[in-house]
Amino acid sequence: MTKKPLIISTDPGIDDVVAITIALFANDLDVKLIAATWGNVPLAKTLLNTLKLETFLQTKVPVVSGADRPLLRSAIDASDVHGKSGLAGFEFPEPDNSLLKPGIAADAIHEVVANSTEKVTLMQIGPATDFALYFMQYPQDLPKIEKLVIMGGAIGRGNWGPYSEYNVAGDPEAAQIVFSSGVKTLLAPLELGHEAYVTQSTLNEIKKLGRIGDMLYHLLSNLHDKTDNDGREIYDALAVGMLIKPEMYTIKPAYVVVDTKSPYAYGASVIDFDNFFNQQANVEVGVAIDQATFANWFIEAIKKAE
Repeated sequence: MTKKPLIISTDPGIDDVVAITIALFANDLDVKLIAATWGNVPLAKTLLNTLKLETFLQTKVPVVSGADRPLLRSAIDASDVHGKSGLAGFEFPEPDNSLLKPGIAADAIHEVVANSTEKVTLMQIGPATDFALYFMQYPQDLPKIEKLVIMGGAIGRGNWGPYSEYNVAGDPEAAQIVFSSGVKTLLAPLELGHEAYVTQSTLNEIKKLGRIGDMLYHLLSNLHDKTDNDGREIYDALAVGMLIKPEMYTIKPAYVVVDTKSPYAYGASVIDFDNFFNQQANVEVGVAIDQATFANWFIEAIKKAE
């Protein structure tokens, strides 16, 4: 099986750790670079968390420092969900700093894409800042991008504002650049996280799988996005799931644009399924997921990591 080259932009963050871990050990993905960006917690912590995770997993994918703020606005913060460090609930080893690649994310992403013999897939599980900067600085690379898969946006109500989801609201201008880039884009919006939760029973099963399962159990047990039945909503794993097991999802094409003007809906992802704007669809949007299939896939993915 030919592995798909993959670059991840991330802001760890508990659910980012889940997605990165699954991607690093997936049979059909070859992670070439991880760009740590500002997001759930400030850049200094997301970069440290990425290095600590790889040190724990004993993987050797290069890590590069991304943006430390949005393109135009002040940074927002989600440490109330993920803890002040971003990874509350588990004690990671000191980081292997030899994994840290010098330079900035846009240049490092370009280097991977330009030197690849096949098209590269991008996965965005944090704010869009780094991929927006990359697209603007290296437009000649766009034909070499196979696809971009994003966890972000909301079809209806948001989790940061009435209509805005955190990853898009964090840098609306960057998100608009990414959505309008012309790159084939798949989107796992907020609503899928409400469906693709992990129950306490699944968490207990994960805990028994070994050291990686134990790590994920303790992190997820400290995640504050709980369901009514004491499950956990783990949004970022939805993005890697779209790459590994797309048949779990129901997908609909839509025209997606980000509100960058309104004082009340700033950062909202406006998802037009019905051609109200008379614009060609630019995103394939996940509108449903089978929860039982997701839970089984999730367990099997952690077993592969072990």
